Amino acid sequence: MLGEKIGEISGKITMQRVLPNLGGYPKMETSFQASGSLLGTNVKDTGTYWTVVRPDGTQYGEGQGVMMTKDGKVATWTGHGVGVMKKDGTATYRGALYFQTMPPKLSRLNKVAVLFEYAVDAEGNTHSEYWEWK
Repeated sequence: MLGEKIGEISGKITMQRVLPNLGGYPKMETSFQASGSLLGTNVKDTGTYWTVVRPDGTQYGEGQGVMMTKDGKVATWTGHGVGVMKKDGTATYRGALYFQTMPPKLSRLNKVAVLFEYAVDAEGNTHSEYWEWK
């Protein structure tokens, strides 16, 4: 069951590169840095994900990252999702993240999937919203 909205983070793409893909479709790696709030805790998020264009033009991607609290506690995440890129250079993705976290304020994330909506504008600005899936 979809639970409450648990966070919102905004940031900027810091790097992109094209990766070899034996399947014949373009594969792109993207890194970003962002900050915001998750479960009421201020975090800085650094992540990298790759996406591949599928035959129907949609994209599938997987990624991983690290969220750090102001007091230096670390939570790691892995995730996957699907999305679309528009002609104007914007993109949107939806998917799920899975956390491994030590900070007590974030520890409940170890037991749930965290659903996300992620958007990138044509200038590389990112915005994510998160919901708990119980």
